[in-house]
Amino acid sequence: MTSLVDETIAELRANHDRLRAVVEGLTDDQLAAQSGAEKWTVADVLSHLGSGAEIARYSLLTALGDDGSASDRPTNQDVWDRWNALPATEQASGFLESDGRLVELYESLTPEQRETTMVDLGFLPAPVPLTTPLAMRLNEQTLHGWDARVGLDPTAVLSDEAADLVVRHYTGSMAFMLGFTGKADKLDEDVRLTIGDHTLVVDDSVALVEGVDAPTATFAGPREAAVRLLAGRLKPENTPAGIEVTGNVTLEELRRVFPGY
Repeated sequence: MTSLVDETIAELRANHDRLRAVVEGLTDDQLAAQSGAEKWTVADVLSHLGSGAEIARYSLLTALGDDGSASDRPTNQDVWDRWNALPATEQASGFLESDGRLVELYESLTPEQRETTMVDLGFLPAPVPLTTPLAMRLNEQTLHGWDARVGLDPTAVLSDEAADLVVRHYTGSMAFMLGFTGKADKLDEDVRLTIGDHTLVVDDSVALVEGVDAPTATFAGPREAAVRLLAGRLKPENTPAGIEVTGNVTLEELRRVFPGY
């Protein structure tokens, strides 16, 4: 597990640095451009990522026993309201600072802390190992980072490293997520879709499992495109050439299963 934690922290840093190269110097018009998220501008996406980083940092500091200023910390709603009220340029610069502080905190963790820290996320019944909030932050940073980048470059894709890690987390520390975001009732029959060396199972719920067993359909295309499909970000205008789904489900039907978030 420590290896997965270490690899995830390293990719969070790489994602941050990639986004910094894009975000620094954006004009007002670029920040106001439509992002990959239907109702958000590029600046809105950066605000969401910045506020999320701030909240995640508070949760981790609490888990590490840094309660000295806990009473002074704002509520989640206060954080969102403050970020939403910022001018677009400050949302962009604030994202870089907030996300950078979170990544630096992750990087500062000792091997023991990476292995033993339990974090209360607030919406799960009990605190969870560090790998779960790391997985969720990587997923958020990767997909919403793409939302920001695709608003400026229609050919934007995910890094291979991030896509591989998100898939690994979908089969373990973040296995619950596809059950929340996927809409299994949009299909009339069960599907077992091969995605490389994994199988997407859509029956009463939705799950991604390791290995290939009794497939009913196949996804042909890069892993990053499959990850974007599972996050509702493989719309026709953002689908690379060569993507193909064969078997008892179509790509358009899968888009309905994964409407995005």
